[in-house]
Amino acid sequence: MGKLTPRGAALYLLTQILGEGRLLSELLGQGALDRLEPADRARAQRLTLEVLRNLERADRVLKKHLRKAPPLRVQNILRIGAMELCTGGDAHGVVNEAVALTAANKRTLGLKGLVNAVLRKVAGEGEAEWAKLRTPRLPRGLRDPLVMGYGAEAVAAMEQVHLNGAPLDLSAKGDAAQLAEAVGGALLPTGSVRLENAGQVSALPGYEAGDWWVQDAAAALPAKILNVKAGETVLDMCAAPGGKTMQMAAAGAKVTALDLSEARLARVTENLARTGLSAEIVAGDALEHQGSYDAVLLDAPCSATGTIRRHPDLPLAKDGSEFGALIDLQVQMIDHAMSLVKPGGRLVFCTCSLLPDEGECQVEEALERNPEWQVDRESLNLPGIEAGWVTEEGGLRLRPDYWGDQGGMDGFYMACLKRKA
Repeated sequence: MGKLTPRGAALYLLTQILGEGRLLSELLGQGALDRLEPADRARAQRLTLEVLRNLERADRVLKKHLRKAPPLRVQNILRIGAMELCTGGDAHGVVNEAVALTAANKRTLGLKGLVNAVLRKVAGEGEAEWAKLRTPRLPRGLRDPLVMGYGAEAVAAMEQVHLNGAPLDLSAKGDAAQLAEAVGGALLPTGSVRLENAGQVSALPGYEAGDWWVQDAAAALPAKILNVKAGETVLDMCAAPGGKTMQMAAAGAKVTALDLSEARLARVTENLARTGLSAEIVAGDALEHQGSYDAVLLDAPCSATGTIRRHPDLPLAKDGSEFGALIDLQVQMIDHAMSLVKPGGRLVFCTCSLLPDEGECQVEEALERNPEWQVDRESLNLPGIEAGWVTEEGGLRLRPDYWGDQGGMDGFYMACLKRKA
């Protein structure tokens, strides 16, 4: 096994994602980049993300130089090369390593001449051509229902935000304005702190002291609208990686952090230890959990279509065939969550999805099935929440293109429901 390079690692990741339907987070969690030094690891991940975001553009630039599509490994070598060459990469280094990667596998060795010829042509004219190409579009199977729900203009704005990628958002354990000053970030209207070029997260001021945790500004809102009080008993029903657990623990609530995955709960435990916060950690099936709580937060498993600006592999690795099963699971989970809330208590249901079937429709149907519950519209009266984000049934619909000129936000749906006393 030769020395692994950032481009070689990116090639492996792309081939797993586009060929095997695996998710980048899963691959990284299994140590795909562990052989690399931290700087090379970051470069490999950055290359992978940029190719995924620009896949449509890379394929358009390459298409006119290819009579037929080569094997996936070679296709991905060409995609990496095209993306780098069209965005200012050094032609000599890019082409040489692309040829070396092609020659390193006996199944593709015979195509090194093709790779060399194609990328030399791209090096000559690709950059000018790249600049004329449209913003890459979502796959039609996802794009069409989004256009139906939000309109073509809104979806085009989302796609532009997806292409730009995501800045880093932090939630403060204490004063958010002080945190913004300490890390050199911007204080967002809802109280999160945003950094455009964060660099190494663990090197930021306050990391070791546990003054903050990483959490998208949209993901911080469910716990804010639940608005737990000191001493309240609260269940975070799908808790990992723990951002919402920490928000509620910082407010003084007695939090039970429940998750099916012990490995994911280990991250919650680590985050709690770093921030000096406490919660009861429980590994188990949310549908089998029993108890009685003042409030429950259910961030339900979903399509994650609201997180594509951060995870461009999602629409490419998954074809949407599992969405129906997720929607059925959400129905079961919201009804079970309601059974765990004391009379007069509250439930926040949320999903990081752009699909109304995983948001607005779930809440409307849950209220029809459970007449002792109603929407708590007052919970949305918080700093930074804009009137246009509030939906007809009293929930909150967030989209990636909101705050688009500041880096956008994750797509989310959330609603606070109250049980009659």
